Amino acid sequence: MSETIREEQEMLELRNLSPFACPAARSQGRRVPLEDCPTRTCFQRDIDRIVHSKAFRRLKHKTQVFLEPEGDHYRTRMTHTIEVARIARTIARSLRLNEDLTEAAAYGHDLGHTPFGHAGERVLDEIMPGGFRHNEQSLRVVDCLEQDGEGLNLTYEVRRGILCHTGPDQAETLEGRILRLADKIAYINHDIDDAIRGKIIYPMDIPLSVSQVLGFTHSERINTLTVDIIRSSAGKNEILQSPACARAMHELREFMFEFVYRNPVAKGEEGKAQDMLRRLFEYYAADPDKLPPEFQTIRIREGVERAVCDYISGMTDKYAVEQFGEAFIPKAWGVK
Repeated sequence: MSETIREEQEMLELRNLSPFACPAARSQGRRVPLEDCPTRTCFQRDIDRIVHSKAFRRLKHKTQVFLEPEGDHYRTRMTHTIEVARIARTIARSLRLNEDLTEAAAYGHDLGHTPFGHAGERVLDEIMPGGFRHNEQSLRVVDCLEQDGEGLNLTYEVRRGILCHTGPDQAETLEGRILRLADKIAYINHDIDDAIRGKIIYPMDIPLSVSQVLGFTHSERINTLTVDIIRSSAGKNEILQSPACARAMHELREFMFEFVYRNPVAKGEEGKAQDMLRRLFEYYAADPDKLPPEFQTIRIREGVERAVCDYISGMTDKYAVEQFGEAFIPKAWGVK
């Protein structure tokens, strides 16, 4: 009997991947077993499930750093996700790890992010009992919220990569650990690019001690950090950075927090956005019958606050503004 395309791919992985990789054939599987696809490995199937999800499509209308920037070239949560996936795949390929697993986790890692970026995350973290963390919400999206509450039923390894891309826990697979660093490389560097475009900082503001290690341009910094991980991790059962690059990236991140992420020019509208989300939360919590039908089941099973949090965290920036207008602005005063 001839092998399926999927089986051929699984055999190629077992033959060609590093002994430290996670081949699809050795996945711990899904929470609900599925019949194998004849053409796609389980991780390739997860990529498709995520990319075709509603939560993934909404990423294009969610803030990365700048709220409603003027210009077409500023990053959104979608473009950030794509950049992370590309960096992560480059590292995985060079280390002979599983590119499909890496890509799937990268595409899913920010599905739970709030409208208005980390400003929205901070508001929900204040309001929700037990707090709110976007990595945990991303896992909740793929487990519980997509597909009308059925979830995407992803593999264990992809789910762990999504959950562990930030926070104290570490993914068991090297592919999942790549994501953690690829996310930082992407957001630090593309946020610099956007901040320069927005005239928040200028190239000469970047500390010379950082540039001497990582390079003086956007592409040089990403290349240096990516190649450094590949060289530092080659032949090892761990994903590592050299001490010099780790120090330089930490210094660059500190610089970004001081001059961009807390900059009153870049973040001047965040307070308004946060007030909007607070009022929306209070509005739906006080009258949960106004929640859409798909959140009423969550309300019954897990409580009003959980349902409201799921609804608001899934909103795009524009939709949150529209819902705020519907709730609080008289229609006669609405902007046409």
